[in-house]
Amino acid sequence: MDAILSALKAIGEPTRMRVMALCAQGDLTVSELVHILGQSQPRVSRHLKLLCEAGLLQRLREGSWVFHRLSAEPHNASMVEKLVNVIPYDDEVIVRDLQRLGEVKQERAAKAAAFFNTNAKSWGEIRALHVDDQEVEAALRDLVTLTGTEELLDIGTGTGRLLELFSPYIKQGWGVDLSSEMLAIARAKIEEGELGNCAVRQGDMYQVPFSADSFDLVTIHQVLHYTDEPATAIGEAARVLRKNGKLAIVDFAPHEEETLRTQYQHHRLGFSDEEVSRICRDCGLNVTHVKHLPGTPLTVTLWIAEK
Repeated sequence: MDAILSALKAIGEPTRMRVMALCAQGDLTVSELVHILGQSQPRVSRHLKLLCEAGLLQRLREGSWVFHRLSAEPHNASMVEKLVNVIPYDDEVIVRDLQRLGEVKQERAAKAAAFFNTNAKSWGEIRALHVDDQEVEAALRDLVTLTGTEELLDIGTGTGRLLELFSPYIKQGWGVDLSSEMLAIARAKIEEGELGNCAVRQGDMYQVPFSADSFDLVTIHQVLHYTDEPATAIGEAARVLRKNGKLAIVDFAPHEEETLRTQYQHHRLGFSDEEVSRICRDCGLNVTHVKHLPGTPLTVTLWIAEK
């Protein structure tokens, strides 16, 4: 009862209802909300603080930025959904807010596109060395059976492509990445695709910002070759996996393309089946499926491990 009364009290104010209506459309920073609402930063921050304390919003820190989104905590999600659904979205004030939100999203998308275009050449050069991404994604979907009730974590999410891929088949998806630029692209893609069940936040693969036993599926897609501590990253994935949960790793088989190390900062030139199986075993995981997709000159390997 106390939680319900606290939530009703928090949302029972015009600006805070407007904030909830906006955050229902995706993650927003304080400065973006200040721009949309036309109010001072201290005032907006005060409203956000009250909504977070009531369990209606959660704060996601990303460097010097802090994003706010609807709470996804299990004990709050149902109540949040009910409250958001009764907001009058045809109200003149909220309609104007949503129009300004559209402008903010357009600006985000433009910045993300500019970053993507700047780096597209190098990404394209790497993709030319292995099988088509669509073939890899199709193989991954075939190896992972989903029922629509699973919660997914994509470690090193980059542009958020795996969130796009799995969004129709999961209950909730989270992507973590250290790069703010990559997260900007991922957010733009989530908004463009209207992937309401997916979100991203800044996080280190060695210290994933989630509790143990939180996810049914964890993916590490073309990330391990950038790290010199693959066992630590896999250990973190195992920590947040629930019992019987699955880890899907996609990376290169051993190769001798030194240019990937010298020009593209790859720390590791691929992984053998034996190495991945050993690391997974040491982390309490059992590799159940392995699939190799040969290319020229790189072979992409998919490993599925179960906790």
